[in-house]
Amino acid sequence: MSEITFTVERCEDSGVLVASWDEPSGQGGITTQGSDLRELQDMVQDAVRCHFDAGDKPRVVRLHFVSDALLQTA
Repeated sequence: MSEITFTVERCEDSGVLVASWDEPSGQGGITTQGSDLRELQDMVQDAVRCHFDAGDKPRVVRLHFVSDALLQTA
């Protein structure tokens, strides 16, 4: 596997950023969180290092931010 993509959403209750990735085979995945983008990046890198063996670690890790745009009309 050369690349994986984490889905990133802000938790409405706590305000932290939550990143998750599901293995394509349905055999688990990775979920981690951070209080800001810098912390989240560090936590994702650490989680990827722990989850994959050295030879299987993806070369590219993408963060896909999911958010709904809010428009004020008044």
